[in-house]
Amino acid sequence: MTTRPVIIVGFLAPLPTRTEFEEGSMVLVDEPDVIRKRDIAAKMAGAPTLREIVPWEYQRPGAADEFFNAHPDLDPAYVVPLVEYATPFAARLAERYGVPGATSGAAQLLRDKELLRRVTRAAGVRNPESRSVDGPDDVRAFMAEHPGPVVLKPANRQASLGTKVLHDAAEVDEAWAECLAGQDEGILVPDRVIPLRMLVETFVRGAEFSVEMLVRDGVPLFTNVTEKTLFPGPRPIELGHLVPADLPEATSDLLVAQTGAVLRAVGFGTGVVHCEWILSDGVPFLVECAGRFPGDGITWLIEQAYPIALADHYYALMRGDDLPPLPAKAERAAAVRFLQAEPGEVVSVAGVAEVEALPGVLHVALAAQPGEHVRELRSSWDRAGSVTVLADTPGEAAKLAERAAESIRLEVRRAG
Repeated sequence: MTTRPVIIVGFLAPLPTRTEFEEGSMVLVDEPDVIRKRDIAAKMAGAPTLREIVPWEYQRPGAADEFFNAHPDLDPAYVVPLVEYATPFAARLAERYGVPGATSGAAQLLRDKELLRRVTRAAGVRNPESRSVDGPDDVRAFMAEHPGPVVLKPANRQASLGTKVLHDAAEVDEAWAECLAGQDEGILVPDRVIPLRMLVETFVRGAEFSVEMLVRDGVPLFTNVTEKTLFPGPRPIELGHLVPADLPEATSDLLVAQTGAVLRAVGFGTGVVHCEWILSDGVPFLVECAGRFPGDGITWLIEQAYPIALADHYYALMRGDDLPPLPAKAERAAAVRFLQAEPGEVVSVAGVAEVEALPGVLHVALAAQPGEHVRELRSSWDRAGSVTVLADTPGEAAKLAERAAESIRLEVRRAG
């Protein structure tokens, strides 16, 4: 029997090496510019699961339907996106091939923060006040109507790119220029210009959380609540994540229920979701929701804490297989803490071996080695590294991750 291919949209290093990917089954689709800039062909050379790499400008309108008509007999077992920008293409392609997916309508709404606000607000989900803006004057007008801090952010980007909290109208011109300039994602995106749309929103003060779900035909099969910590400063960039969140059960249930309301509002079908919330005086406000795996290692935290083979179950779900009963509560707790360094050239790194030897430390990763440069912290891509830990309780995991991260010392020679 011929092996049915699986379509993976978007290269994520390292690509999954799951047993579900049979030899010669993986059709990897990515933007031609990204394939070239990331040297994907060389990275995938010799991979036994790879069937072929298909260069395709998947972020263009109509790209999925064009792909289907160019490959009508491909007959994939499933179609999955591995990166944020691939979610609408993968959802539409799944529809065309008749396999489970998020639905193209839901994927388009989840990718567009402005549309997501409008649709979920109409369904009764609490959102910050928000408006699409074309320039600094629009931002100032919004601030005049809504006294207090605001958030300036892109409607169609990822990883906190171009996002900044503003407290005064005098900051607007500089912040607007800074947010527009901070959109360079380098090798991760095609060279052509992707139109940028900006939003301004009222700033909601509170603790931040995310809800991760496996969903079949709109029905949750597995749920988790993650607690988020941010770096101090005007940019909402994640400093750490804790799984499961250290919350009363009723509060976790509320966040899960509100995530269900978001999925019903957009008409989500089958897949994995990562929905972010701010809890302000006990009231959840929607930040954004993605129809893909969470980033920042949250998937691995979930797999360690419950424990559960979350990715394996996801691929089985997308194949249309029945899943066994999945755990409702975590057995342990896992956390990741990110490292920050002053911008400049890394001179030395100390403390890594000692941290790796600590009981409960699972992994230490450094984004910059001596001789390499650390950039100013403007997005998630600029963090200097991370420490991932496992402990018996959320409180113990959070303390261990913080202590371990603080024990790693990066000496940096500042630029200029």
